[in-house]
Amino acid sequence: MDPRSEVLLRQADLFNGGLLLAGLPADDLLGQLPSARGWSWHAGEYNQLQARFAGRCTFGVEPPAAAFDAAVLFLPKSRELTDYLLSALAARLPGRLLYLVGEKRAGIERAARQLAPFGEARKLDSARHCQLWQLKVENSPPAPELRTLAQRFELESADGPLQVISLPGVFSHGRLDRGTALLLEQLDDLPTGRLLDFGCGAGIIGASLKRRYPSDEVVLLDVDAFAVESSRMTLAANGLDAEVIAGDGIDAAPDDCAAIISNPPFHQGVHTHYAASETLLQRAASHLRPGGELRLVANSFLKYPPLIEAHLGACETLVTADGFRVYRAQRS
Repeated sequence: MDPRSEVLLRQADLFNGGLLLAGLPADDLLGQLPSARGWSWHAGEYNQLQARFAGRCTFGVEPPAAAFDAAVLFLPKSRELTDYLLSALAARLPGRLLYLVGEKRAGIERAARQLAPFGEARKLDSARHCQLWQLKVENSPPAPELRTLAQRFELESADGPLQVISLPGVFSHGRLDRGTALLLEQLDDLPTGRLLDFGCGAGIIGASLKRRYPSDEVVLLDVDAFAVESSRMTLAANGLDAEVIAGDGIDAAPDDCAAIISNPPFHQGVHTHYAASETLLQRAASHLRPGGELRLVANSFLKYPPLIEAHLGACETLVTADGFRVYRAQRS
């Protein structure tokens, strides 16, 4: 059981009515709170919850339409995303209770101050290195318009300016990170066919691929609902047509790809996770046609070449700069 869920269950008597658990972990919390429903924006956790508690969890960037009497927000990593989620929940809970739970090392005490616009918050519990805060919503805001919170910026490229739209919580929100910038310089001479942008974020790579290779099918994949929505907005802003998929890791990708291009994730929340990136390297071959390519950018300290060579083929370093490397490998 996630320690945040354990803290909630210490106060289980508070949660007898219609309760929404926003950003909940994929543990047994819904089983312990039978009147609760879940809202997730993480495709992997949502799929696990659906498998165990069918029909009791929704996936997306907005709260479910069904009414609820109280809500608990599990603190996300991004401060901007926390602001949006708290406002979206408080808008649905005038005069009712809103809770915030999170780990101390994730900044729960700082995040509790973000409750102030809605009323006076109080700390209910502190255990398992987590805290639980409670607020009666005295100042219920209008429901926030997510699109108005998007950051928009323009990238100059040889193919013309690219409009990028990113939503709160999306990787490198509102800016081009150096790793992606380096990868964008290494997109020449890709094989013809289906091109996959794995871990698409705001859709910068996928949109650039579609701009450069307009006749090819381009697919964008991310585990996060806010990234998926951002990618769709970026594509639309540039008049580009590509498929965007919400899925957990490379197993959600289509087969028979001509190339997989990625700035793969290796960090999530306050914990470091390499699983999604390592699984990509281990299983990329099963999603590539013979002769298909993998091109990815990674921090130089990550030991990816041995994994690539063990599961795909010879690994070539295309460029090294600013602490990053772009790798290329071809399926035998």
